[in-house]
Amino acid sequence: MKMTMRWFGPGFDPVTLDKIRQVAGVSGVITTLYGVPPGEEWKREELFALKKMVEDAGLEIAGIESVNVHDSIKTAGKDRDKYIERYINTLKVIADADIHLVCYNFMAVFDWTRSDLAKPRPDGANVMAYDQKLIDQVTPDNMFDVMNEKAQGHLLPGWEPERMAKLSELFKLYSEVDEEALFSNLEYFLKALMPTCEKYGIKMAIHPDDPAWSVFGLPRIMKNKENLTRLVKMVDNPHNGITLCTGSLGSSPANDIPDIIRALKGRVHFAHVRNVKHNGPGDFEESAHISSDGSLDMYAIMKALHDTGFDGPIRPDHGRSIWGETSMPGYGLYDRALGASYLCGLWEAIEKGAES
Repeated sequence: MKMTMRWFGPGFDPVTLDKIRQVAGVSGVITTLYGVPPGEEWKREELFALKKMVEDAGLEIAGIESVNVHDSIKTAGKDRDKYIERYINTLKVIADADIHLVCYNFMAVFDWTRSDLAKPRPDGANVMAYDQKLIDQVTPDNMFDVMNEKAQGHLLPGWEPERMAKLSELFKLYSEVDEEALFSNLEYFLKALMPTCEKYGIKMAIHPDDPAWSVFGLPRIMKNKENLTRLVKMVDNPHNGITLCTGSLGSSPANDIPDIIRALKGRVHFAHVRNVKHNGPGDFEESAHISSDGSLDMYAIMKALHDTGFDGPIRPDHGRSIWGETSMPGYGLYDRALGASYLCGLWEAIEKGAES
């Protein structure tokens, strides 16, 4: 296991590399060339400059999150092969930088959805939350305005204004794409990538849908054990795997996350580990990483990762806003640092218990 933290890069992330470097146990970051539009090839000099910046700070780039997938690939557009070729060329640039993990998602239109970006909790912290009853009061056309207002000027990865300006066009594009079609398009994409992944040793790790059900009638396929196991079987290559995001999968109480980890042994390439608190059907809020603050058994999750031989990067995921910190929603330093320390402590205890 390699403990990391997500970093959005210079000019985007208010949390600096020197601060991340001071979090005990953290040896690297998960980052990206933020601002490169989906479908554009990455430039070698830009990635190498980012790599040097990270390494000069005493860290390493442990993986890329994300290389965004163009909508033409997701919808089987007539020019999808052109965009797949560009994606492959980007993978070669990433491999040339000696980076061998790529997290991506195959979600339609919205990468993630919340009804509140700063819900107050009894202890005075603020968290991101989702309540289906509130989402049902919002239309897709004004969802971006609602989210942007709640963000109060902070960056919202996956909700970039240039993309959200095309919401009507995007919903029309996906209007005839159901879950089976989306699965088929994902299979086509991955089969095209696998020869390059094999040649350069790149692990593709798909991120689950967030939340783990359909929003605004859009197809969602990476949401449960059945579909995740279908993914790894339909493209049965060890380079095709998943990002185990406990918060996304944990949004649904029906998902037994330790069981999912065991079912996907050897195909969990990356892990986002965080806790969520279930308040009712379709109603959850994010919480501190510690088990007692939410609804997930974090010890059982970490033990399942350990017992299945997981040796990839792991990172604390969305944290609470605490101690007056001003930050991107979910990506402040303080609570994620606490989360990293907690997860490292669990891992050390599990390892020592296995040795005794």
